[in-house]
Amino acid sequence: MIFCPLASGSAGNCTYVSFGDKRFLIDAGISATKITNALKQLGLSPADLDGILVTHEHVDHVKGIYVFTRKYGVPIYANTGTWHGILKRDPDIPMEYRYAFETGMDFYLGNVNIMPFAIPHDANDPVGYVLRCSGLSAAVATDIGHINDEWVRAVSGSQAVLIEANHNVEMVLAGPYPYHLKQRILSRRGHLCNEDCARVLMQLYANGTQAAYLGHLSGENNTPEVAYDTVSGMLIEAGIRPGEDLALNVARRDQISDMVVLETPQESVRRSFF
Repeated sequence: MIFCPLASGSAGNCTYVSFGDKRFLIDAGISATKITNALKQLGLSPADLDGILVTHEHVDHVKGIYVFTRKYGVPIYANTGTWHGILKRDPDIPMEYRYAFETGMDFYLGNVNIMPFAIPHDANDPVGYVLRCSGLSAAVATDIGHINDEWVRAVSGSQAVLIEANHNVEMVLAGPYPYHLKQRILSRRGHLCNEDCARVLMQLYANGTQAAYLGHLSGENNTPEVAYDTVSGMLIEAGIRPGEDLALNVARRDQISDMVVLETPQESVRRSFF
């Protein structure tokens, strides 16, 4: 299994996941050109992809799909609510590239099991994903307003996880955003703060997570250093050693992050660097 965020942040999100010869993107919130260039760095082309799994219709998650799918014929998978939002922006995406699923109902693409689970966010029907194959699993859980048992349970057991560490609460409150936007970010359908991210990671580590990316960082209300220091500090207080017990990294906003590779459920995480 290869797990690699190609971009993660408030300006755009796209993650690459593969199991053998089955290759997927989760979201395409950067331009088609940037996606193509990122895949090239992995030694891949758009023709190698088996599909794009969309979490929700916000532009930082779908910006590139309109051009990318038309140009390269890559299928798009989303639930009905998300499709409504996607097609409102561009109703002419060819029918042969549209595939719909039901939130909470797993499905297979080849031998890869895909579970779209509900998340609390202010979109039509937002989801995260867990992908499983041959005893290996990876999850993407971002754009989450608050911790609840349902989505944490869905992610638990995944060896590699991209989890939201969107903001520092004090930076939001003291920052220049208008009041309504601050309220949106901090609401139960907004985004997950650094401290809540750490609390979830403690649970996930106890259930087998070996590697975690801190993702979807705000460009105005967080920094990679603040996110990492906050999360790692809380993990250390809980007796979990980042870099030893848990591979912990901050997903980069506008370039490929370090790649996580798992070959069997028993082997340790191996990372490649770009």
